[in-house]
Amino acid sequence: MHEMIETTEPENAADETRDDAAPADVAAQADEGTQAPVASSAQPAAKAPADGGKDKEKESWGEFVKTLVYALLIALVIRTFLFQPFYIPSASMEGTLLIGDYLFVEKYAYGYSNYSLPWGNLFPTFGRIFGGEPKRGDVVVFKMPNPLSPDYQKDYIKRVIGLPGDRIQMINDQLYINGQIVPERRAADYIETVDGYTYHVPRYLETLPGGKTHYMLDRTPDGPADNTDIFVVPPGHYFMMGDNRDNSDDSRGDVGYVPAVNLVGKAELRFFSIDSSAVWYEPWTWFTAIRYSRMFTFID
Repeated sequence: MHEMIETTEPENAADETRDDAAPADVAAQADEGTQAPVASSAQPAAKAPADGGKDKEKESWGEFVKTLVYALLIALVIRTFLFQPFYIPSASMEGTLLIGDYLFVEKYAYGYSNYSLPWGNLFPTFGRIFGGEPKRGDVVVFKMPNPLSPDYQKDYIKRVIGLPGDRIQMINDQLYINGQIVPERRAADYIETVDGYTYHVPRYLETLPGGKTHYMLDRTPDGPADNTDIFVVPPGHYFMMGDNRDNSDDSRGDVGYVPAVNLVGKAELRFFSIDSSAVWYEPWTWFTAIRYSRMFTFID
């Protein structure tokens, strides 16, 4: 809204007053040694300064909006091309990632596709540009590729187990890649507390071809996904598995093979973590719920 600025104009009713005293009277006063008063001209009223307060206020708001727009644009560029934060809502990667972990995902690790963009599912697919290939063992965020799944195009996070052309199979709880058993070594149990009860879950250190090692959990010996057919990974696709092997919907099930175009980025850094004991309306619980030892730690 434009502000009206009012100015005060000078009053010109009487620019000057005239001296009507007769010359004789003036002479008489002079003889008495007194000086006759001479009427002075009326001065114009001072012009009121323009009210610039409103203009300054409008200018400051304009600067604030401009700064906010710049900040949003910078954040959008960082989120799209460099790093994007994610929250872990499920236990499929438990042992490596916990519910309540917050991660930074490196967007440029594998190049860019339409899924690198905000609301990327609304854009036509243009393949990948500046593309790099995931390495076996990378922890990767991708868009769920199965159009028949209720989670279609939602963000999933798993570990890359199979590369294009690989043959993947589970036999009696053991992972085989290209006909070779993947070595695993028993590690200390993974200890978790659920509803006040403590559980010990068997944990193993697995060494993938190429030397990448990582922990994985085996909750249920000979579970439903512990014996499978042979999966042959198509060109341009990847085979993903969760580290919580018996509690993961992955390429052994609904997820299937993940096209390279669906990759969002590589999980690199865990910057914050909080457990389920925090209650949002009880601030004193926030500090005890934070997992301080997990903050700013790299993801293996």
